[in-house]
Amino acid sequence: MAGVELDVAKWAEKQFGDCDLGDERRSRRAVRVAWQVAADPDASTPVQMEKWSDLKAAYRLFDCEEVTFDNLARPHWQQTCSRSAGVWLVLGDTTEINFGRFCQAEGLGPVGKNDGRGFLLHSGLMVEPESDEVVGLAGQVIRHRQPKPPGEHAYQTLGRDRESLVWGELIDEIGPPPEGAQFVHVYDRGADNFEVFCRLLLTRNDWVIRAARLNRKIAEGGALGELLDKLPLAGSYDLSVRATHQTAARMARLEVRYSVVSLQAPHFRSPWLRECGIETIAMNVITVRELNPPSGVQPLSWVLFTSLPVEDFDDAWRVIGYYEKRWGVEDFHKALKTGCRLESRQLQTSARLEAMTALLSVVAVRLLQLRSIARRDPQRPTHEVVPASWVTTLDALRPGRPLGTVRQFFRELAGLGGFLGRNHDGEPGWITLWRGFEKLQLALRAIRGYRQRCG
Repeated sequence: MAGVELDVAKWAEKQFGDCDLGDERRSRRAVRVAWQVAADPDASTPVQMEKWSDLKAAYRLFDCEEVTFDNLARPHWQQTCSRSAGVWLVLGDTTEINFGRFCQAEGLGPVGKNDGRGFLLHSGLMVEPESDEVVGLAGQVIRHRQPKPPGEHAYQTLGRDRESLVWGELIDEIGPPPEGAQFVHVYDRGADNFEVFCRLLLTRNDWVIRAARLNRKIAEGGALGELLDKLPLAGSYDLSVRATHQTAARMARLEVRYSVVSLQAPHFRSPWLRECGIETIAMNVITVRELNPPSGVQPLSWVLFTSLPVEDFDDAWRVIGYYEKRWGVEDFHKALKTGCRLESRQLQTSARLEAMTALLSVVAVRLLQLRSIARRDPQRPTHEVVPASWVTTLDALRPGRPLGTVRQFFRELAGLGGFLGRNHDGEPGWITLWRGFEKLQLALRAIRGYRQRCG
């Protein structure tokens, strides 16, 4: 919890104070814009800036050539990756940033079913595997979609700049872990690519990646799926499956098997892969299958590739647990798009929208961190985490409510944002938390302004 700076101004200085924007005044302005945005994440830019002079200064800031996506976000990436020791998960995935079919911003490409305009954002969110603490973004890559040339064959595709390269670009951006630390990249089926495994191997990173193709040939002979069908049972466990629109909630019984497998380089290779020279990579494979699913229900099943050691069921269980945390990056996408309303921004060029994306990405991380504070250590005394002025002000806004523990404080903070706190409501989400946080900040500013005027 010590890693989450609750004071917005101090947080902005820590995240953006070291940005290299070509001029110290720009760096100071970036810090100011950041705390104004973080104080009211889903508001429009004019509402966030409050004053016309601040709004003009923000537009001038994003119009500078030096104020780029990389320059704004890199200090945050570097802070995130500067781990001294321990195991850290890097949850990676791509999302489309769609500003709408009628957006006239210069430089955007097609997204969706070619009926929208925007770009692809590929992010690596770092979390601590035991506590699920959101550390920050380890790196990000923006890519503009290019239509596939008509009549292009597979070898030509491998030789050009293609979307699938974002996985390798992110791995190279993050680079090797610091000495004593271990980075485990956790990806879904889109990363099941021999080139991705090579880049992870060369940068001394570990991985847990869901397999996309079970018909691929392996060095042991035959297809991967044939090997998996012959593996002995290592163990089983029960998984609570939530209800969907099509199926009721259920308790699924899952069987686990594992083995060592050697993946071979593909016949058609990109220029980078040919130059790399890696022909075979040995790794562990884990298969998880549901036993006796309900009638008419598709059984749960997934296959995971990993560089981590798997000697017994406990090792396999740990790898499966790492993969199950991959959904954390989807929470980040939701915080960025819904909590920060990135796709509603109306800047006039792609470069400006990309710079805004960098700033809002760090704000989105903050929203996730605020949500997780009360979940990690709910009984911790409030005064060890929250400034005393916050407690006093919240007590005045919601009198008679208990605020002694972190959980109590943040539930009442969410109450300012519309959280009802009924027995069946569970814990508050980040949307009601930041809405309450926004109201608390306004109250604190009013108190400070009153004291400055009245002494």
